[in-house]
Amino acid sequence: MRRYDLDWLRVIVFGLLIFYHVGMFFVPWGWHIKNDIIYPNLRWPMLFVNQWRLPILFVISGMGTFYALSKRSGGAFAKERIARLLIPLIAGIILIVPPQVYFERLDKGQFSGGYFDFWPSEAFIGVYPEGNFSWHHLWFLPYLLLFSLVLIPVFLYLRDHPQAGILRGMRKLAATPFGLFWLVIPLYIWESLVEPFFESTHALVGDWFNIINFITFFFYGFLVVSVREIFWKTVLENRRKYLYLGFVGFTLMVGLRQLYEDSVLVHFVEAVFKVINLWAWILVLFGYAAAYLNKPSAQLTYANEAVYPFYILHQTITVALGYYLMHADLGLFVKFSLMSIGTFGIAWLIYEFGIRRWNWVRPLFGLKGKFKELKINSLEGSRI
Repeated sequence: MRRYDLDWLRVIVFGLLIFYHVGMFFVPWGWHIKNDIIYPNLRWPMLFVNQWRLPILFVISGMGTFYALSKRSGGAFAKERIARLLIPLIAGIILIVPPQVYFERLDKGQFSGGYFDFWPSEAFIGVYPEGNFSWHHLWFLPYLLLFSLVLIPVFLYLRDHPQAGILRGMRKLAATPFGLFWLVIPLYIWESLVEPFFESTHALVGDWFNIINFITFFFYGFLVVSVREIFWKTVLENRRKYLYLGFVGFTLMVGLRQLYEDSVLVHFVEAVFKVINLWAWILVLFGYAAAYLNKPSAQLTYANEAVYPFYILHQTITVALGYYLMHADLGLFVKFSLMSIGTFGIAWLIYEFGIRRWNWVRPLFGLKGKFKELKINSLEGSRI
């Protein structure tokens, strides 16, 4: 049975990423360029989204991997993953990311001149942030590629041994309302004992907390969807309970940060609230998506293909718009709206007229040949 709700979730979460990156332009957190006025209170909705936006993408990707491997050999899956992830990564590093670095260098007074004075002669000298070579927001692709290839033997074993102990245990956990929360125990260990020692860099090399944490979510996606309707029935029936738990978890986490100075004890307590909060919201999203979004539509068919190119394109457009709007006296609402609408609009124009219709361009953005793409099961779009 096809899970249209997974496609919808993937589209929605990647769409939310655009608003999140626009928000990064306005909050105190570090980003490539910043507005001339910072709005500290905007960080609270940003913090709420930030807890689960990346974990759920890796969970969805793990779910898509389960369905993909049900129809493919390990070798065919690896070949498809390399084509779908590595080619867009290379194209993005060469063509899509350099404008972001260019505008950042202009803003910081580290470069002067036109874009073609910067690219390609300066664009690939040194490694970012000291140098200019970077994959920026495309870091998700090499991580997902690594996880996909490394876990192929494990996934093939689980596919071929449905009575494996871990799957029998997963069926028992998924059959009870809060059994799925046993899965937060490894997440708590990573958050409390690994995260303090490894700064998040998204550089892959040495980024041990993110590697361990995100590969766990990726594996969880494969694991929970392996028990099929047991999982979906549980999240559907208990979505309101998870919603209440999510609100409580986020409130406690924020309250702890506001009321207490950082300490060893606070860190270990906050880690409890954090992992329960993010896992609760992930289950909330799966539950409500199963209730209301598990149905096909023409809009989903279009958006499901467009979402990957939009992801690749969006941050470059956002940074460019931010550079030209940062000193404009327009206020938060107008600037945020212009940057959001502009990012979606320009990305759509590029996708519709520069990518979608051209078979030789499509692979650079992770799309298969146009006519083959139309034949692919909707869920297979959920594999990134």
